[in-house]
Amino acid sequence: MFNLWSILILAAVGVLIYRYNRQVLAALRRFDQRNVDRIRQEMNDRNDMLAHFRHTANVAEEQVEDVGEIDATDERLGTPVKRYVFEGELFATRDGAEAARQRAIIAKARDYYKELPAALAARGKDRLH
Repeated sequence: MFNLWSILILAAVGVLIYRYNRQVLAALRRFDQRNVDRIRQEMNDRNDMLAHFRHTANVAEEQVEDVGEIDATDERLGTPVKRYVFEGELFATRDGAEAARQRAIIAKARDYYKELPAALAARGKDRLH
């Protein structure tokens, strides 16, 4: 009886592997490509004096919410329209909302650089003791 169950489980696993083979391989290829791209970017960043600013902006971008899209009614005409929301503020166009998001990202990155000297000084004091 045990051998029958083992054979059925093995057959089920084989069917699943056959069924999802392409999706798994595609996911692995995408994963590998992201790693290759990341390593290539790290090599390029070693010669780029502005790489630190780009990485800071990328980290700040991860910390800022995305622009949302909602269905609303036009105040003047009463017709359905798309509105875009960023940090609770409504925008008529996606461009306006994205511009506000970019301003928030840059402000967050600037705050990081304002706090950096104090953080480095505190880290230096810890190393002396």
